[in-house]
Order: sequence, then C-alpha cells, then structure tokens
Amino acid sequence: MNYVLENQQIVPRENVEISFLDRAYVFGDGVYEVIGVYNGVPFKMDQHLTRLQSSADQIQLPLPYDIKVLEEKLMELQAKNHLVTGFIYLQISRGAAPRTHHFPKPEVLPKLIAHVTETTRLPDDFYAYGVKTMLVEDVRWLRCNIKSLNLLPNVLAKETAIKNNCFEAILHRGETITEGSSSNVFVVKGSMLYTHPANNYILNGITRSTVIEICQKNNFEIVETAFSKEFLLNADEAFLTVTFLGIIPIRQVDEKTVGIGEITKKIQSEYYELTH
Repeated sequence: MNYVLENQQIVPRENVEISFLDRAYVFGDGVYEVIGVYNGVPFKMDQHLTRLQSSADQIQLPLPYDIKVLEEKLMELQAKNHLVTGFIYLQISRGAAPRTHHFPKPEVLPKLIAHVTETTRLPDDFYAYGVKTMLVEDVRWLRCNIKSLNLLPNVLAKETAIKNNCFEAILHRGETITEGSSSNVFVVKGSMLYTHPANNYILNGITRSTVIEICQKNNFEIVETAFSKEFLLNADEAFLTVTFLGIIPIRQVDEKTVGIGEITKKIQSEYYELTH
C-alpha cells in the first residue's frame, strides 16, 4: 500500500506533501469518502462519488476535476497498490492559504488525497454474536448529511463507547435516536424495520441504502421515521450498518439485551452475497 493519489498524480506515499496551512488541518474544511473494496471490486463507487459531489456542493467546494476522471484515478490507485480487500479513503480540502475564516481567493486550488488500506473481514462470530452499544447524547451540528472532515463529536462519542467496553455509541437528540458515531441504526419490531429518515440529522450511509434495497427486494416493510430511545430499547432486533464491515447485530444497548433474529440474519446473508 505504498502509493497515494495526490491531486491528479499517483505518487509514492513518502513523496506526498501537505502544507501546515491546508484548511483540512486548520479548519477541517473539506469532505471525504470511504469506499469498501471486496475481492478487487470497489462497492458502489458511483454512489460514494455522488455523495462526495453532494457534500462538496453543500460546502461550496469545487472538486478539482470531473467525477468520472476521479473514478478512473481511484481505480488506477487501487490497481497500483494491488488492493484486493480493504477500503479506499478519499478527502478533498479547500487547499492551503493564509488562515482566515472566510474562503481563500479562487486561485487557491483544492487539495485531493486518496490512499488505500488492506484489511480483512471480521470473524464470523462477530457477526453472529453481535455487539454491545451505549446511548450518547448527539451534540453534533445540524448538517450531518454532509460527510465533512469535522468529526470531533463523533470521535468523542466513539471514545466514550470504547472506554465503556462498547463497540459503538448510539446517538440521540433528546429522546430521538439519530445514528451511531460511525454507523446507521436499524430496529426490527415484529416484521417491520425502522431507521431514521435521510435528512440533515444523519449521514445517508451507502450500506444503509443497500439494506433498504435488500428489504424492498425481500418484501420486508421498512419505515424511515424518527424513533425514540424507548423504542430502540424494546426492539425485537437491532443492527448497525457500516461501510466495509456491513451488517452488525446489536446484542445490547446500555444494560438492555436485544435479540438477534431471523430478519437481521437474512439481511446479513443478502449483503454478504452482494459483496463477496
């Protein structure tokens, strides 16, 4: 994994240069994507890049070049690094300029960096047994649909979970569940599935969208609606969706045990078939 895409050039990792005045470093002024790669094939890259374009548009950040060219460059990066299973990380900042809160002059060009990480699927027991989670107040800004570099609240929530021997922090605004610190949340009650609608309070995950497609294919009724902490705690089943990791059953929320049932297992199976 020795090569990095820097703007339009694929260069050795040690040759990458990023200024200490880059606005990603100074302000977190940029957007990013993480694209899973399974058996040498990037999963739904087109959807990831469409979301990247949307995020960039919403913060008035021009992409350094056309999305189709970017897709070609990312494929070239993957091939150059011989990545079979793992993920591609891509970020674009507003570029390097003297530190002022307002945007720099138009001649300051955005900075694009992409690199790859090789990894393996977690053990089957992880997906069968599920994970422990905890509830954490959602203190993020109100534009969570933008995949921006400003992730400090997510980082703090995740660290809180880890320190409490949990896999994930499930965020809530007051009584309403939004999403995980780095995941989307689904609840099963009876034969119906529920997940928070894709509005400004959550990031519309690509895995989340894939699960909705799987549900529609299998005639599982799914409702995109806000639901409460109590509704989650009384779920028949619940699971997280995460890029590359896929569908992760929730076995516990705080001190409350949640069941791992047949609907979750079916969705896991269908997702696995799509990605392997």
